[in-house]
Amino acid sequence: MATGREIHLAARPHGAPRPEDFALVEVDVPDPGEGELLIRNAFISVDPYMRARMNEVESYAPSYRVGEVMWGGAVGQVVASRNERFPAGTWVQHGLGWRELALSDGRGALPFDPSGAPVSAALGVLGLTGFTAYYGLLEIGRPKEGETVFVSGAAGAVGSVVGQIAKLKGCRVIGSAGSPDKVAWVRELGFDEAFDYRETSTREALRDAAAAGIDVYFDNVGGSTLEAAIGAMRTHGKIVACGSISGYNATEAAPGPRNLFQIVTKRLLMKGYIISDHYDGFGDFLAEMGPWVRDGKIRYRETIVDGIENAPAAFMGLLAGENIGKMLVRVGEAP
Repeated sequence: MATGREIHLAARPHGAPRPEDFALVEVDVPDPGEGELLIRNAFISVDPYMRARMNEVESYAPSYRVGEVMWGGAVGQVVASRNERFPAGTWVQHGLGWRELALSDGRGALPFDPSGAPVSAALGVLGLTGFTAYYGLLEIGRPKEGETVFVSGAAGAVGSVVGQIAKLKGCRVIGSAGSPDKVAWVRELGFDEAFDYRETSTREALRDAAAAGIDVYFDNVGGSTLEAAIGAMRTHGKIVACGSISGYNATEAAPGPRNLFQIVTKRLLMKGYIISDHYDGFGDFLAEMGPWVRDGKIRYRETIVDGIENAPAAFMGLLAGENIGKMLVRVGEAP
C-alpha cells in the first residue's frame, strides 16, 4: 500500500473557479492486482475543457463528481506492474487525472518513449493537444497552399501548433493572442501577422491583415472573435469550431454572433469536433508530427507549475490566460 495526494472537486463553481472549489486529499493506493499497473506521475495536464466538466450538465464527457478526483491527462512511469503490456519502468500517458499515484487496469494507457522527446510532450504537442490541432486543421479546415488561415488563441497549446502546421502547408497565417509577450511568441513561430486583441479589436485587425478575406478560421475562443471572423470570411470558407474559452466561466448564456446569417450568404462550412471521436487517426498523427518536432519544424512552449497542491491555481491561471503554450503541473521526477 502506497500513499499519494490527489485533487478532488470540492464544490461546483458559479462563474470562475475559486480555490475552495478544490480539495487536496491524501489517499492510500493499493498494490496492483492481476492485470493492473501502478503509475507514479511526472506531469498532469490542465485543460480548458475541464471547466465544463465541473458543471452538472449533460455533455460529451461525464461531469466531475463532487468529492472525487479531477480526471484528465497525465504522464508517468510504471513503478509496479502485473500487466505484461506495461512492465515496470515503462513511461505511459493516461487519463486518470490530478493525482501523484494512479492505479490503472491498462485501458486508455499508451506507452511513451522518453528517448524521442521530453515526457511532458506526451500531454502537449505529441499528445491529444497536438492531435486536436492536427486533426481540426487538416481534416476539417483542409487549407490549400496560398490560402489565408486565421487562428484565435494562437499562443495556446492548440493554436500555436495549428498556425505552424498551416505554414508547413504553404498558407498565410494570422494569429490573435492576449498580451505583447504572446504576440511576440506567435510571430517567432513564423505567423505572417499577429495582433493583441486586447489592444486592437479583432474586426479592425482582420480588416488590415486580411483585406482579401479569410479562407479558414480555427476558433479556440468563440464570442466576439467568432463574430469578427465570420465577417471576414471569404465565400466557401471553413470554420473549425474547436473551443470557446471566452465563455467557459459565463454564468448566463451569451448571445450568438449577430452576423450568423453570413454562414448562409457566404456558403460557409462550420464544423465542431471532439478529438476523442477520432482516436483511430492518432497513429497517423504521430507518424507525421514526431518528425516535425524532432526536426524543429514544429516548436512548442510549456508553462510549468510545480506541485500537485498548485494544480487548482494552474487551472485558474489557464482560464485567465496566464499561460503561453501548454499548461502543465509537475508532480514527480521526469528524465
